[in-house]
Amino acid sequence: MSNLVINKVLNNNVLIASDLEYGEVVLIGKGIGFNRKPSEKIASENAEKLFVLKDKKEQKNYIKLIPYLEDNLQQAIISAIDLIKRRTDEGLSEHIHVALTDHLLFTITRLSQGMEIRNPFLVETKTLYPLEYSIAIEVLELFRENMQVHLPEGEAGFIALHIHSAISNKQLSEVNQHSQLVTRLVNMIEEQLETTIDKEGIDYMRLVRHLRFAIERVKSGEKVEEPEKIVSLLKQEYPLCYNLSWKLIKVMQQTLKTPVFDAEAVYLTMHLQRLQKKVK
Repeated sequence: MSNLVINKVLNNNVLIASDLEYGEVVLIGKGIGFNRKPSEKIASENAEKLFVLKDKKEQKNYIKLIPYLEDNLQQAIISAIDLIKRRTDEGLSEHIHVALTDHLLFTITRLSQGMEIRNPFLVETKTLYPLEYSIAIEVLELFRENMQVHLPEGEAGFIALHIHSAISNKQLSEVNQHSQLVTRLVNMIEEQLETTIDKEGIDYMRLVRHLRFAIERVKSGEKVEEPEKIVSLLKQEYPLCYNLSWKLIKVMQQTLKTPVFDAEAVYLTMHLQRLQKKVK
């Protein structure tokens, strides 16, 4: 990135600058706006240590949030995104600046009003995205240290989804939809097998991961080969699990609005059979 010229200082942590390659950009960094003035230059090596919003829509949305952000909260969120960047060691979607700032602002406002924060998808999120969840726990710790704000554990689940969305560059609505779908499928399995699966156990972890990868295969249209000989055997030997696997697949098809290859029923039946064996 070339030398930048400051157009406007929005607050201590945000300024708008001009860049030869990208035009107008928003620079976000702790203390970057302090004592800065319009027309001043910022060297590119300084800018690399900052978050640069190049997307015009993201710029507008981020700027709209600024009047609602107190300096210490904004600095804590900047530190949190920096932590996420270092821990994932991957490019993050620019949208995390807007999405996570908006989410944490809303959460902290609700907490200050004494409102409870519940997360019905916490267990599934923990299992689906272990790396993102572990980083989210560090973000909670960062808020405790920097702001003396104790965010509940359920909040780590929401933050983990934001992190996954930023890493995978998927819309948060899609990430949420997949997590909620997994929760629905697990509930159906428990109901049909008349059991409660140990959410801390290895079987639960395997099942949830299998469902997650099945959803991702369906979304990407990845064909799964069907072992024909096994199909008739499964139908005959494990009718309950085989029928249940098709019920689950119908729910997946309706939710994802995408056809599911028949072979998915085979692999799902084998997972269900392993679970049912343990239930007995």
